[in-house]
Amino acid sequence: MTTIDQTYQPPKSGHGATRLAGAGLLILLGGFAIIGPAVIPVDPAAQDFGASLAPIGGDYLLGADHYGRSLLARLAHGARLSFGMAFLTMLAAAIPGVLFGLVAAWRGGWTERGLEFVATIVLALPGLMLVLLLLAFSPGDYGPLFLGLALTLWVEFYRVTKATTKTILSQPHVEAARMLGFGSRYILVHYVLPVIAPMISTLAAFAMATAIIAVSTLSAISVGLQPPTAELGSMIVELLPYFAEAPVHVLLPAALIFLLVLGLQLFAQGERA
Repeated sequence: MTTIDQTYQPPKSGHGATRLAGAGLLILLGGFAIIGPAVIPVDPAAQDFGASLAPIGGDYLLGADHYGRSLLARLAHGARLSFGMAFLTMLAAAIPGVLFGLVAAWRGGWTERGLEFVATIVLALPGLMLVLLLLAFSPGDYGPLFLGLALTLWVEFYRVTKATTKTILSQPHVEAARMLGFGSRYILVHYVLPVIAPMISTLAAFAMATAIIAVSTLSAISVGLQPPTAELGSMIVELLPYFAEAPVHVLLPAALIFLLVLGLQLFAQGERA
């Protein structure tokens, strides 16, 4: 007989190294995003046209953009914005998604059918389309962007949680525990959460990566956060006309987006394996 403890196997050492590499990269980038804006004594919006497209080094460690704004300061604030919005979006998607999944698996019947119907409606709309619909009411604001991404991402948490929990609850030893009078809280803590926690951790990392890419993409096409906000996607678009003169300046925010997403993907792959 297959038990729940046999269902989940911890990651092998090779996959553990992948996850450790992702976690290390995220710690470095997270430190830059959290500590950087506090220790860099430069306003990311301060302009100095005399330093327009200043090269790396000298008065500007990572150079300056076409308005003479410090790229180091803007990258630090942009990383904090991307990381912060991705984390909050993930929480706003994961908490209701997991709770609804648990409720649907436990209650079944009309409760499950109703939640499944709502999830199907959300999935019928392309993710970016839902975000764009909300941004149409207040373009360039954080609220609609955050809400639209959370509404798009919660379905994956819901469906994985529901499917896994239903499988766990149908296993003989869990049914026996319920017949012996063990309450829902005991079953949730001792049987359900140990199995779904690694899955939710993996989904959370993927959700954050998706949110970072979505925020950058929407800002790049001028429907997300607007300048002079230090956002990585909009920084790329602003500097793109000057690529021939300062190619490294354009590549810096692109590289930061790449590293953020890479760290999250490595962390998720190591956990999933």
